[in-house]
Amino acid sequence: MASHRRPKQPSRTRVTVLTTAAAAAVALSSQAANAAPSEKPSKDEVKAKVDKLYQEAEQATEKYNGAKEKQEKLQKEISVIQDNVARGQEELNELRDGLGSMASAQYRTGGIDPSLQLFLSADPDNYLDKASTLDQLSGQQVEALKKIQVKQRDLAQQRSEAGGKLKDLASTRTELGKKKKEVQGKLSSAQKLLNTLTAQEKAALQKDEQRSTRSSERQVLSGTGTPASGRAAAAFAAAQSMIGTPYVYGATGPSSFDCSGLTRWAYAQADVAIPRTSEAQTGAGTRISSMSQLQVGDLVFFFNDLHHVGLYAGNGQVLHAPRTGTVVRYESMSTIGGPFMFGVRV
Repeated sequence: MASHRRPKQPSRTRVTVLTTAAAAAVALSSQAANAAPSEKPSKDEVKAKVDKLYQEAEQATEKYNGAKEKQEKLQKEISVIQDNVARGQEELNELRDGLGSMASAQYRTGGIDPSLQLFLSADPDNYLDKASTLDQLSGQQVEALKKIQVKQRDLAQQRSEAGGKLKDLASTRTELGKKKKEVQGKLSSAQKLLNTLTAQEKAALQKDEQRSTRSSERQVLSGTGTPASGRAAAAFAAAQSMIGTPYVYGATGPSSFDCSGLTRWAYAQADVAIPRTSEAQTGAGTRISSMSQLQVGDLVFFFNDLHHVGLYAGNGQVLHAPRTGTVVRYESMSTIGGPFMFGVRV
């Protein structure tokens, strides 16, 4: 006969634990559901973060530009030194051959002078230090020895200089790589943030920028600014011809520009050479402290570290290459994102 045992009931403690766990899970799920919508940043918050990243990228870009310019300069200097060393070595070899010919002639006519023999088997510098032996050489031989000594010392100095510059070049290349990586990292982070926006939000941001650009264009057209000089007018006209050209970090035109690349290219079209980086361009002319004294074509600098530069367009507007994702355009100086520091009249 089958046994009819009553099923064992769960203990009160176990029921309490399970009930509490279930309640906690429901609560956490509810909190997560409620928190989820607030975790996504708003369009304006994304824009603020992206703008900050772009500013940091531009700071790194100007450092990158400086390192790149230094690298190119060092490479040219090293090339010149190496060419000089090669020519100097040829001259030294010719001097030694000439002195060897003298020794051969002496040998044929009665043997090599002991002092000349000493030279041929020892370092000329050590030999020349023994002044007493110079009296035993002819004037022509003494002159040849002195030329060899000078040439050897010159070559040693040039080789040492080249070695120092090669070390400097290696460290500059390392710095260049770091800055390039930093720029790319900032731009990648900015793009990831932009990718969190919906198509409608992206379109709204684009419309805001277009509206701002059109407003700046109207301000420029309605302004009465006069160029600082004929060359400033030529530089400004050259920059105007590039409106719509994309911003690319490290670019100097004419298919793309960064901020200092645009200003340098523009002035080059007016036959005026200015430095590569925004910081270096601050020394390209006379400093203008007051915005009211600016004239069209003046360089205008922004941010405390002077990492952004453009061309004054008149009526409180600037013509510049703003940042990644934009093009060469007019913009109000009040919306650059950093304070106006001063202008420079080239």
